[in-house]
Amino acid sequence: MLRYRAFLFFRRNAIARPLRINDQIRIRTVRVIDDEGTQLGVMPTENALALARNKGLDLIEVSPTAVPPVCRISDYGRLKYEQSKKDKDARKKQKNWELREVKLRPKIETHDYEVKARMAERLLQDGGKVKVTIMFRGREITYTSFGKRLLDRMAVDMTNIATVERDAKLEGKNMFMILAPRAVPLGPPKFTHVKDSAIAAAEKKDAEDEAAEAAEPVELIESIAPIEPTNVGGASA
Repeated sequence: MLRYRAFLFFRRNAIARPLRINDQIRIRTVRVIDDEGTQLGVMPTENALALARNKGLDLIEVSPTAVPPVCRISDYGRLKYEQSKKDKDARKKQKNWELREVKLRPKIETHDYEVKARMAERLLQDGGKVKVTIMFRGREITYTSFGKRLLDRMAVDMTNIATVERDAKLEGKNMFMILAPRAVPLGPPKFTHVKDSAIAAAEKKDAEDEAAEAAEPVELIESIAPIEPTNVGGASA
């Protein structure tokens, strides 16, 4: 099993590192695959290099750890271009695993809500998942139903481009849900894109809210010492 995993690792990363080509291949014999994918068997490296040059192509060492090493007759420039396209597609797919966060307050105003909704749309359209968080401050935690309605509203507004991957859940003083982008959107996003300056202002407001929440004083119940009765009629006997 370990050998099979190692084989897959080297197979997937064979083009990721620099490959030796043509005269850079110093070993005496190699196993050759031609440009049509036909196995030509093991032959001296000089003969394999001559075959590649006769076709106007390159001899590329694609599996240096094999015994003997495996070489392919192909266009090295084209091979690099195809690999760069594969790497680019792989990076795009990796975006689906990114989790970005949009934060709201339970008493958020309509305009601020629309700005945050546009931010969520932009992140979802980029292929990332979005964590929508409702932050409760102080006694607001007793009104979690407001936060739940706000998350439900966001889920409905994002229906065309996203699905709810994780339903609303309360953790500490925060309630959140996770939205995932649809593979095929049902329609256009509900909100139009917003300027970067407005998004930056919303993110700055989030940071200020967090700082204010961290600076909240802890409520303490002070003990009150009992008041001793005074002697009104003078000194006691």
